[in-house]
Amino acid sequence: MAENKSHYNTQFLGEPIRFNAVSQSTAQNPRRSRTTNLAIILVAALGPVLGAVFGIYAYGGGLPFLNTTQQVVVNNPGSINWVTGAAVKALPSVVTLSVSSSSSGATGSGVVLSTDGYILTNAHVVTIDGETSKVTIEVKTSADKIYRAVVVGVDPTNDLAVIKASGSGFTPIEFTDSSAINVGDSAVAIGAPLGYDATVTAGVISALHRTIQVASSEVPRDGGSSLELWNSGSNVAPVNLDVIQTDAAINPGNSGGALVNDKGQLIGINVAIASATATSAQVGSIGVGFAIPSNVAKRISTQLIKDGKVSHGLLGALVSDEPSSEGMGSFTVGAKVQQLTAGGAAEKAGLKVGDIVIGCDGQTIDSSSNLTAAIRAKEAFATVTLKVLRGKETLDITATLGDASSK
Repeated sequence: MAENKSHYNTQFLGEPIRFNAVSQSTAQNPRRSRTTNLAIILVAALGPVLGAVFGIYAYGGGLPFLNTTQQVVVNNPGSINWVTGAAVKALPSVVTLSVSSSSSGATGSGVVLSTDGYILTNAHVVTIDGETSKVTIEVKTSADKIYRAVVVGVDPTNDLAVIKASGSGFTPIEFTDSSAINVGDSAVAIGAPLGYDATVTAGVISALHRTIQVASSEVPRDGGSSLELWNSGSNVAPVNLDVIQTDAAINPGNSGGALVNDKGQLIGINVAIASATATSAQVGSIGVGFAIPSNVAKRISTQLIKDGKVSHGLLGALVSDEPSSEGMGSFTVGAKVQQLTAGGAAEKAGLKVGDIVIGCDGQTIDSSSNLTAAIRAKEAFATVTLKVLRGKETLDITATLGDASSK
């Protein structure tokens, strides 16, 4: 319900690798930044990027998997470090996905949820030309076993999806509480960047509650392109995501893979990276990657498995970016209420037009998109505490959210 004015363009870089054969808001706008010429790219693997790597293979309805040993290689058990330990623990729970339709194909990554084959990934990984109903999905485990899979449910709002593989005996990932992680904590990203499955990269958590915008996976791709760019001139509606930022290298094909801590426990689902350019020919990691927090991923996956759909909170307020008092337009300091929906959650809670929301459940809110991401990460009818500036007063207002699916 708010205008987006991000300095970032947004793009799938959690993207699966794709290539052709012949993925009412409350508020919107990512955190302002001086890093102006960046694009947020969903990290499913991209066709143009992989053309040179896989050009010698004939495309037969799915991306060929490299015929190499995919287990963690430990030549010297006496000198194992924390990265090796985390990889050994988590790798059996991370799979590579090959997704194809009659017109295009892609590879991405996924995280195992249960022994009977429920797998979590990104919505944009399993969505081709805006659809999930006409795709063929294959799953390859770290032990080189391959299974067919079907889509159980998709949540484009949080760019998450659950699929079900046909086999059994899978190794579920161990979740940890993403609200307890700190900036500077160790992190390992596991997935299939550029089609190289079972790849491990390491770094730290470099920021929390970063808001990014990516193109909706519900929008058909133009000509099967794997690189979905969102910018202020695009007619593609953006999706706002509240994410963890990491400097662990993430590249196309990492989408849907695991971001784990030093114990190999899941802290996030890799979804996107920032790129210094929006052109597919130069897409790659520059040390700014993003993951959907594990707490959000757990809620969404549980609802998708149970009901096949997900509920999202709705505040019922049209908001806009509130510029800093300096008035230069470079930075924003909150989400200003421009209009209230009659009978909506915001009005019932006592919010007023002109109020500036600067916090939500202890999280700093400095833009309209920041508020959108925070609210849509909540389930319908959740209770939130908003920190609000009203004139010279600072108020704490408790609101019971509505249901976005009923708007």
